[in-house]
Order: sequence, then structure tokens, then C-alpha cells
Amino acid sequence: MINDLFISSPTEDDLKSAYQVFETSIPDAFGKEGLGSLKEDIHREIMHKKDLLDTSIDLTRSDIYFLIAKLDGTVVGTISFGPCGEDIKKCTENHLQSIGELGSLYILPHYQNQGVGSALINAMVAHLSNQGIEQFCLDSGYKRAQKRWIRKFGVPYKVVEDYWGPDSRHMIWLCKVAGFIAE
Repeated sequence: MINDLFISSPTEDDLKSAYQVFETSIPDAFGKEGLGSLKEDIHREIMHKKDLLDTSIDLTRSDIYFLIAKLDGTVVGTISFGPCGEDIKKCTENHLQSIGELGSLYILPHYQNQGVGSALINAMVAHLSNQGIEQFCLDSGYKRAQKRWIRKFGVPYKVVEDYWGPDSRHMIWLCKVAGFIAE
């Protein structure tokens, strides 16, 4: 676990540093999945995450809530919570459409596997609990992330075979907030 990690809601001053997290970690994730050649998809994902973050800064007009993790004033990770995404709706035939989704968990590659992601998840789950939210869902098509989510969240609620193409699974978890609150 990294000492001196500061988790907060982002401000306008954090945007450039948070953008760098997306610009670095999204191509890295695609590359590690063997999908680095999908330049348009990578660009689209980066732009989508930037748009979500931009919108979240004005909480009066956004239904997306972000948290960022900072070290020495630099954003090293992000996480969000908002309405259930289209992939989850499609894969579950809208059964989870009223459940909010945990998403946008991106950590700069140099800081991965050091507890930043867990700290962000724990902080977001505490926020959800404080808001009276009882459940959340999340999804992943990344094989590396799926292994971690199975360890952290257990058996997926739904597994869709060949969702992204042959031999590619898309997994969806449905989790109870109370199950993740530190005692």
C-alpha cells in the first residue's frame, strides 16, 4: 500500500492530471490484452472518460460521481459511479438498469498492484454507503481485470461468451455495498 495517498473528488485543477491517467492507462490496458492495434477504440474510450470526468465536476448537472487518488499533487488513479452502462444493460436484458455502476477504475501503470485501486474502491463504497445506496454493479471485458474482480467480488452475476468476438467473455458483477464496508 502506498503511503501518503490522498483520495478526493476532483476539481478543475485536477483535470489535466486525471486526463493523463486515461491517456496512459487505457492504451496500456488495451495493449496488455493484445488489443493495442485498436487505435480508434482506444481514442474513443479516452475521450469518453474525459467527457464523463468533465461533466462530473459540476455535481448539479451530473449523475456521475468521480473520486481520484493523488500522490504529491498528481492524480495516479480514478474511479466513478453512475448510471448503469449500455454493455451491462444489453448483457442483462435491462435487469440491472436501475443499479448504479462502478467504473472508470484506471491506475497509472507504475502505481498498479500497490493498493491504489483497492483504496479507491473502498472510498467509493464508503461514499455509496453514506448515500444510502445498497448495491452496485460493474463489468469488464479485460481478462486481466476479470481475474482481479473474481478475487475481489466473487462469482460474476453474468458471463456473456463471445461478446467482444470469439473467445472473449464479458463479465458483470452485482455487489452489495454492505459486503464491502470495512468493519
